[in-house]
Amino acid sequence: MFDGEAKVYVEFHDYALHQSAEIFYVIGRERGALASTNGSLELKIRTSRVFRKVDGRWKQTHHHGSMDDPILLTKYQQFVSTKPGV
Repeated sequence: MFDGEAKVYVEFHDYALHQSAEIFYVIGRERGALASTNGSLELKIRTSRVFRKVDGRWKQTHHHGSMDDPILLTKYQQFVSTKPGV
């Protein structure tokens, strides 16, 4: 996906932050768009991110995203698995 020609833009919104001394996690939503030579697609993703303090610095250790809409998920999978012009 990251080596493909598609361009993806997302912004994180509608989130909640939960923190302790050595770990924090954020749950929320991402909205955005994917664009390629095959067209464009509006993105709506539920997401969670986990960060851990390592050597005094916060590092993201996990990121998960899910699409609630099965039709959107199918279209997204087609976009990222199809070569340009196919």
